[in-house]
Amino acid sequence: MPELLTTDEAAAYLRLSERKLYDLIAAGAVPCTKVTGRWLFPRVALDRWVIAGLVAPAALARGQAPPIIGGSHDPLLEWALRESGCGLANLPEGSEEGLRRLSRGEVIAAAIHLHHLDHGDEEANLVTVAHAPGLHDAVVIAFARREQGILVGPGNPLGLIDVASIARGGVRMAQRPSGAGAQLLLLALIARAGLSMDAFKFIKSVCPTGADIAQAIRSQRADCGIATRSVALAAGLDFLPLVWENFDLVLRQRDYFLPGPQTFFRFVYSNAFRERAREFGGYDIQAASEVRLVN
Repeated sequence: MPELLTTDEAAAYLRLSERKLYDLIAAGAVPCTKVTGRWLFPRVALDRWVIAGLVAPAALARGQAPPIIGGSHDPLLEWALRESGCGLANLPEGSEEGLRRLSRGEVIAAAIHLHHLDHGDEEANLVTVAHAPGLHDAVVIAFARREQGILVGPGNPLGLIDVASIARGGVRMAQRPSGAGAQLLLLALIARAGLSMDAFKFIKSVCPTGADIAQAIRSQRADCGIATRSVALAAGLDFLPLVWENFDLVLRQRDYFLPGPQTFFRFVYSNAFRERAREFGGYDIQAASEVRLVN
């Protein structure tokens, strides 16, 4: 049997009438894609879709999630959503909150960059999604690798070099909300340095995004904070590199084939996307749109 099935082949394979299959297509409930005016159905995706229904039929009966990408904030992602014309909105609340919303069907996808102590940062996204409740039918798609580091004022006036130097100097540090990827990175770095949160002087207001970290430093409410190189460059701040991380998109397998996500992922292959990633700085997009995990 071919890997890509036509409508009549898919209907026979699923033991459905073609009319019922078209109803499922209209509802966005079955994995498929339209090529030169014809619907095609990846057989492997159909198998996973059937298995997911056997495991959790209530999940398949759930209505279509709103066209929103939740999770972490990223300047390049925000720009690409707008410029691609995909019709997807952005709700940046942090990686862990994005996954929670995805599991509840409140967003169509979650943008994540996770950091854990018990396994390497390279695999943190995949390990988390593989074991996340309610995401047995999820797929992880690479968006970019990003450079995270410490943002400081122009010229690095306090001479900071790493997390330990921030603790020793009593420096005012801005932080992100609990569950945000940058906050998880900070917690991991503090633990790896053998320090505690009590050793740091955090400003009272939590910064929702990396851009808010930059603004806190520029307004002199904070001396430093963790964010990406692209945020530092846009704000005219100095940047002390820490790690390269995987910034991925998580969505349900059936939703991957919907028009909005498909339009977005096609745009990620464009010259405009590559050029903007280079302009922003701190991105490696060689693996953009590659499948990193299928649950």
